[in-house]
Amino acid sequence: MKRCIILLTLLSLGCLTGRIAGQTADAWKITADKIDPASYYGVTVANGMIGIVSSAEPFKVKDVVLAGAYDLYGRGRVSNFLRSFNLLNMQMDIDGHRIGAADAQHMRQELDMRHAGFTTVFSYQDKADISYTYYSLRHLPFTVLMDVSITAKKDINITSASVMEAPDALKEIQNYYNEIDRPHVVIGLLTSSAKSPTGKLRMCASNTFLFSETHGQEPRVIHEMWDNNMHLIKFSKQIKAGETYHFSIAGTSITSAHHDDPLNEAERMTIFAKLEGRERLIGFHNKAWDALWQSDIEVEGDAQAQQDIHSMLYHLYSFVREGTDLSPSPMGLSGLGYNGHVFWDTELWMYPSILVLHPEMARSLVEYRYRRLEAARRNAFNHGYKGAMFPWESAASGVEETPVWALSGPFEHHITACVGIAAWNYYCVTQDKEWLKEKGWPVLKETADFWASRVERNGPGKYEIKNVVAADEWAENVDNNAWTNAAAKANLQYATEAAKILGVQANSDWKQVADNIPILKMDNGVTKEHAAYHGEGIKQADANLLAYPLKEVTDVRQIRKDLAYYETRVPEQGTPAMTQAIFTLLYARLGDGEKAYHFFKDAYLPNLNPPFRVLAETRGGTNPYFATGAGGIIQSILMGFGGLDITPSGIRQVSSSLPKSWKSLTIKGVGPEKKIFTVK
Repeated sequence: MKRCIILLTLLSLGCLTGRIAGQTADAWKITADKIDPASYYGVTVANGMIGIVSSAEPFKVKDVVLAGAYDLYGRGRVSNFLRSFNLLNMQMDIDGHRIGAADAQHMRQELDMRHAGFTTVFSYQDKADISYTYYSLRHLPFTVLMDVSITAKKDINITSASVMEAPDALKEIQNYYNEIDRPHVVIGLLTSSAKSPTGKLRMCASNTFLFSETHGQEPRVIHEMWDNNMHLIKFSKQIKAGETYHFSIAGTSITSAHHDDPLNEAERMTIFAKLEGRERLIGFHNKAWDALWQSDIEVEGDAQAQQDIHSMLYHLYSFVREGTDLSPSPMGLSGLGYNGHVFWDTELWMYPSILVLHPEMARSLVEYRYRRLEAARRNAFNHGYKGAMFPWESAASGVEETPVWALSGPFEHHITACVGIAAWNYYCVTQDKEWLKEKGWPVLKETADFWASRVERNGPGKYEIKNVVAADEWAENVDNNAWTNAAAKANLQYATEAAKILGVQANSDWKQVADNIPILKMDNGVTKEHAAYHGEGIKQADANLLAYPLKEVTDVRQIRKDLAYYETRVPEQGTPAMTQAIFTLLYARLGDGEKAYHFFKDAYLPNLNPPFRVLAETRGGTNPYFATGAGGIIQSILMGFGGLDITPSGIRQVSSSLPKSWKSLTIKGVGPEKKIFTVK
């Protein structure tokens, strides 16, 4: 009976994109030709700074999310992500009728992952075919573009409006309209400004119309003020039968967290976009995405897996940006999930794939922690420890942002080891000794000092770490958790190794502590998750992480034994995708490509939501997009099937096995040298 249920689930998942049965999945485009608002999970277009979430309703977007913008409101008395001004919502009237969801015939939506554009097309009666595409421009961090095309089937009159709407949480909203006259062009700026809920931030947005020169004189733009939360600019145009009319909306959203003068900067950047023009904006955007996709994963022989892998990579690339000190939350820029906070999800699950494929982007993630090192020092001091203790949930300042009711805040200490390990891995991949000296070493030193003070010294082999929340978060306030102990040990060892590379004196106590941290085993020889563990179900991978990424467990027989035991302890519901990803990775390295493929599919297929195969955290989950899971699954491809391995001398390749259905796996653009690795 169980097998039948699984089969039915997988068959239903094959319909998520609305494809005709038997049609091959496109490697780069996910198309929905049946839009059901009751079963619609929006997909995100983002540039690492602004995320735009799609809507089933024509001319609407569900959310605009801006990275790095937090304030205290809502859940848990801690900082939360803020929705930005919705600066891409539109209205369109055709012959005096406002187009709504009921009017959109033959509606189809498509995500182009290669160039990060989201397109909606539909027909309105026998009068017009309409298409619009929006972009979060990759080369301009705070700027977005909506590109609209109307083909008239009859002579029609359109009135189109760009609507600026403020989220309910903002206060002291001020709306402006300015016209700047220049030879041959009038720049009309629809601008809004508001305070965040506590008044901490000033949030600003501005947009304008871009008209095509091929259509002659630009139409007259009219501003309308509706209420404190909304105003708009609009224009009217007559279109003759057979004629296609193009226009665009360019806009900028920015806050005082990003710029000292966000109001003027929003308008300056919008003017910049206006005078760059549609073709140059889209051209530079496409060029930037072409550069990102020089680092790619190609699967031969499994079209649906190829599309899904591209989707996961696309979201990881979309949620991270080079040249910042920002780090992605579990849901990236797809909404307000987990308050937009930064967890171990970044360092352990998303970061390694980004580091291997785009070290320059990964640097932003380690920069995020380096910039918040002083807050981590204060956190350690508050808890009676030395060094730096990174918070379980982090936001803008780097102080602990976990809601008080969650025990993970004061007790899930393994995050500090994750930060130290991430710093070491950045050096391993880049071999950048200057960075290691300036930024990596302070992080490694302070996190190692934390663990040296955190252990309780109860005799040789018993430098114990008691009273923690495990990586398996169902295990609270336990002693000698396998992952925490082994990660702490690795952190201490990497700090010692970094000291040797830099020619500085390592604290001799680090090695002493690392050599005496216990890794427990059960009577059957299986690595024991924690001191009180007796075979309970686990929320997510813990003991198995000692084989990868830590290499604490290297004996093949031990790895197999631990896998065989813990893969039976994972319930079907309520667990995140990363656990099966680790099983995938380890089985691929053990040479069992078929078992690895089983867990690869099990990691994400039951978690997909329609119509764009959007990844949720758990089976039946409704809070997409789960970038943490995508990071884990991409690691299972890169480091599992692909055999890539981060070592002190750079990226190497170990033996691995593919599933029989895959003819080959090619990984392009790996590391600073942009190498190519192939498995057949």
